[in-house]
Amino acid sequence: MAGGIGSRFWPMSTQKYPKQFQDILGTGRTMIQQTYDRISQIVPSENIYVITNQEYVALTEQQLPDLLTQNIVGEPMMKNTAACNIYMAKKIAAKNPNANMIVLPADHLILKERTFLEKVDLAFRLAAENDYLITLGITPTRPDTGFGYIQFLETAGSEYFKVKTFTEKPSLEIAQNFLESGDFLWNAGIFIWNTKSILSAFDTHLEEMAQQFVSCEYNTDGEATCIETIYPKVAKISIDNGILEKAANVYVIPADLGWNDLGTWTSVYENSAKDEEKNAIQSKHILTYNATGNIIHFKNKNKAAIIDGLKDYIIVDSEKALLICPRENDQLIKDYINDLKTLKKGDKFL
Repeated sequence: MAGGIGSRFWPMSTQKYPKQFQDILGTGRTMIQQTYDRISQIVPSENIYVITNQEYVALTEQQLPDLLTQNIVGEPMMKNTAACNIYMAKKIAAKNPNANMIVLPADHLILKERTFLEKVDLAFRLAAENDYLITLGITPTRPDTGFGYIQFLETAGSEYFKVKTFTEKPSLEIAQNFLESGDFLWNAGIFIWNTKSILSAFDTHLEEMAQQFVSCEYNTDGEATCIETIYPKVAKISIDNGILEKAANVYVIPADLGWNDLGTWTSVYENSAKDEEKNAIQSKHILTYNATGNIIHFKNKNKAAIIDGLKDYIIVDSEKALLICPRENDQLIKDYINDLKTLKKGDKFL
């Protein structure tokens, strides 16, 4: 899944060039390229699909030249994650009705790739043998309000557990209670299931959406026109709210993956190399004085800057915009963008 805009990464992530197509951590590979590199170790290239916004199809083709052109699918509009999941399940089932599939966000960091591949292999085996909807769960390290939480029913000696509840982005107080209880995991947004299982779940829990997607003939010349027709009518709902919170056959595999969804500049800071003053600097010609705990990211690597007296700040400079704000306010960047949109010609900076 590679259709998001990543507005919390403004001004580096913009509507024309969102974060999944950028090398946020300075590794030499963009986020979508890293995701492709990771999953292509166990899934052949011809079986890897990318679903993104129509606006980003050419960009995806450019960054993933090994993918078949027909495997890069452009959505006509953003409809959250339920629509793209049923769309891709339908396309894959039309080729192989018994296919098992994994759903991956294109912009996540996974440091422990071997563990990831082992957990995915286990999930594929479970999906092939059972009518399960499976997600990978991460042990929470802090009461983060930006993640979804999975409560599970523990079974001694098992590698996977039945899910009891899903909670999307709780308040800080509730997140703290979840952390203390010990029976909650972060929802990594990585799902594994058989096409029959997920399509059956849509029939049960999102019946109207399931009926809307019946009308298309997938992997044919008429598919794009049909999708263009039905998408405006499709409900805008997440796969979590529409299916996983309601289904009784959801299971979670706890996984220590060195995972981060890289959803904010603070998460990038936490996963970046730092100097002696704990500054994460991704540009060559930066001098800092009395400055600690900052993330400093310049698109122009040859641009010089002096940072004096700032502590725990985000300083991001792009071709068109400059952001300077406390790291603790990183969740407010979306609000900053909305305010900018109200200004005349504000959209040209987004």
